Amino acid sequence: MNVIKNSIGETVDSINRELRVEESFDLIYRTVSIGEKKGCLYFIDGFVKDEIMQKLQDYFATITKEQMPSNEHDFLKTLPYVEVDMTDDMETFKTNVLSGVTALVIEGYKRAILIDCRTYPARNVDEPDKDKVLRGSRDGFVETIVMNAALIRRRIRNENLTIKMFNAGSISKTDIAVCYMNDRVDRKRLKTVTDKINQINVEALTMNQESLAECLYKRKWINPFPKFKYSERPDTTASAILDGNIVILVDNSPASMIIPTTFFDVIEEADDYYFPPITATYLRLSRLIITLASLLVTPMYLFLMQNEHLIPQWLDFIKITDDINVPIFLQLLILEIAIDGLKLAAVNTPNMLNTPLSIIAGIILGESAVKSGWFNDSTMLYMAFVAFGNFTHGSFELGYAWKLFRIMLLVLIYLFNGTGFIAGLIIIVICLFSNKTVTGDSYMYPIIPFDGRRLVEILFRKKKSS
Repeated sequence: MNVIKNSIGETVDSINRELRVEESFDLIYRTVSIGEKKGCLYFIDGFVKDEIMQKLQDYFATITKEQMPSNEHDFLKTLPYVEVDMTDDMETFKTNVLSGVTALVIEGYKRAILIDCRTYPARNVDEPDKDKVLRGSRDGFVETIVMNAALIRRRIRNENLTIKMFNAGSISKTDIAVCYMNDRVDRKRLKTVTDKINQINVEALTMNQESLAECLYKRKWINPFPKFKYSERPDTTASAILDGNIVILVDNSPASMIIPTTFFDVIEEADDYYFPPITATYLRLSRLIITLASLLVTPMYLFLMQNEHLIPQWLDFIKITDDINVPIFLQLLILEIAIDGLKLAAVNTPNMLNTPLSIIAGIILGESAVKSGWFNDSTMLYMAFVAFGNFTHGSFELGYAWKLFRIMLLVLIYLFNGTGFIAGLIIIVICLFSNKTVTGDSYMYPIIPFDGRRLVEILFRKKKSS
């Protein structure tokens, strides 16, 4: 449907009906006179820059009848603003206005004029709580896609950096930006990603990135390993783009989605590149060891407690000498759930009460829990290691994948002993090596397909060549 009707009155009435301006207090329209021609401005209160709007109004007031351009093309040339466009399509008109763009219709013109003088409410680009580093930059993404793109542009000053805009959701029309280096990206992967975005058929991306992830990854989600790497750091994101990866930004989400993502990409951290190679290699290897240990410590402990005759003499100290009032299996299971309960409580606790909550939790799950007879000292120790081991990497998704597999191992060991332990490990290996990235690549690259040079680079951080 066309925006412009036979007269300015009909045009304004039609737009008012389409936008339902009389029912929304923040959707404002204002009639203006420009060069003795009638016009009307449409904008969202709170999305416009007041100073720019004032200057535009001053400019309109200075135009005389003789100076007034006869058509919208000439008017656009004289308009003292950079980001301007035209449209005659009502859907495009509505989407732009509801996105914060100021629209102007003028008597006698065949198209509406779009003036992008919007500004979105945004917080400061402070360092994200989740992706902190010991050294390095202290800025982070925010909920505004334009600002996030600017943070990437600030780091990559090259004409090959391409940021293409898409949108998804028939109702929400959520902005999605796909970022890549034109001279380094894999064209097949890029086409796969953009085709999937164009084929999304939903009303709204209600959960932003998670909704988009579920639309992009159509396979069954029974495999819990993360299919994407999320980062709230512009430096990490820029580095991924320079490595030839594809990055997706979603409006209203303070994080980027990095594609493709392998297991080794998930456990990689920004600190690996902010320290000298020898230190970074140590951090990288220790993180990998602790990540794997956090999966196996408690299942191995339960297996040995059920088969004490297999414990070598030098490990006799791990045997429990106290009374066991609750089976070890149930102790570990209860603590797994209790740790998640503490996490949820911490998320929903006001900042001023976080410290008291930590103290109370320490008391409840500390000495008092042992004295009550519910838990043994060794069980508490191993679960404490598991709890902090999950925080050695920044991926919540990998942490919960490890938790689900750890619980599976505990159940299988409790029911089937050694056979269950072996079966559980086989299931985990199958899930790891059968998992696929969004673009269909191997999740365990560079092990499958094997790339020795790339594997060495992942395990041992090399000095950047000059």
